[in-house]
Amino acid sequence: MMIERSFCFMKKVITYGTFDLLHWGHIKLLERAKQLGDYLVVAISTDEFNLQKQKKAYHSYEHRKLILETIRYVDEVIPENSWDQKVSDVADHNIDVFVMGDDWEGKFDFLKDQCEVIYLPRTE
Repeated sequence: MMIERSFCFMKKVITYGTFDLLHWGHIKLLERAKQLGDYLVVAISTDEFNLQKQKKAYHSYEHRKLILETIRYVDEVIPENSWDQKVSDVADHNIDVFVMGDDWEGKFDFLKDQCEVIYLPRTE
């Protein structure tokens, strides 16, 4: 008796942000990012990384993580600790699509040899 195995390809998407003071534009971005694949990883800036960027978040990393984990489009939340981790995140999480808002247009094209890079227009 031969056992037939089916292999399911899961298309994985990643996006990055601080996601502080979450609003409908953030939700629409996450929804559109999720539509590009089957599994959405969201990397959120840690409090320490925000300090390096001279950016202050109202909510702590842990609170922002908890909020994002409750959103139905988000499958996994990981910390963003530095600008340089994107290459390793794409490899370590088997990412197929890297998504950012179009205000970052061209900034992450160096990832195109590892995955598809998409810049989404801002929500109107």
